[in-house]
Amino acid sequence: MGDTSLGITDALVSVLRDARSVAVLTGSGISAESGVPTFRDAQTGLWSRYEPQELATPEAFERDPALVWEWYEWRRRLVREARPNPGHLALARLERRVPSFTLATQNVDGLHRRAGSENVLELHGNIVRSKCSVEGFEAEPRAGDESVPPLCPNCGAFLRPDVVWFGEALPEDAFVSASAAARTCEVFLSVGTSSLVYPAAALPSEAARSGAVLVEINPDDTPLTPHVDYALRGRAGEVLPALVRALDVS
Repeated sequence: MGDTSLGITDALVSVLRDARSVAVLTGSGISAESGVPTFRDAQTGLWSRYEPQELATPEAFERDPALVWEWYEWRRRLVREARPNPGHLALARLERRVPSFTLATQNVDGLHRRAGSENVLELHGNIVRSKCSVEGFEAEPRAGDESVPPLCPNCGAFLRPDVVWFGEALPEDAFVSASAAARTCEVFLSVGTSSLVYPAAALPSEAARSGAVLVEINPDDTPLTPHVDYALRGRAGEVLPALVRALDVS
């Protein structure tokens, strides 16, 4: 049975239970419940005098690579201390129930994989990884490299965080796969995202045009809300476990 206090109706439970393909898009809301600061909330303490756009662009890295690297090192420490919350864990359980399941995330913290999700598309990269700022491939510092930033072990250029900065394109393979999943899924879940950051925010519309049932899980209304079939108002860490429990008992 559904939990109507959260907007989980028997009709929604039935649709999700019968779905053979599900696509999910997650945003910063689900990670905030694990204590990971949202992008703007990360501007605290020593970093409060900087705007994110001053630190998260290729131009900023070219201008002051050490400053940008240190900001990301601070954010990496916060991410490493965070743990997956019940929302992350519920999505991992849902994946095991559905024959075809794709989870696209705008988050860079890696918490979905740590929760046990397998088919994860990281649309904005992963803050824990590094890559060569010149050659673009994933690389990690050599042991004992104390340079700030560290140097690429292959070519000697600076390493940079493996994330998408302002003005950069999303990883093509990841976005193409996410778009394909949106167009072919039967149910699309939008979880903890403002639905304002494109091109990821276009994925629910792609799903709707292809006939998918749209479900939004968010404490607040967003620009997507008028277009969804089910709007579940609450935190992901509360709503998603309740939804998966409803599937277990239905």
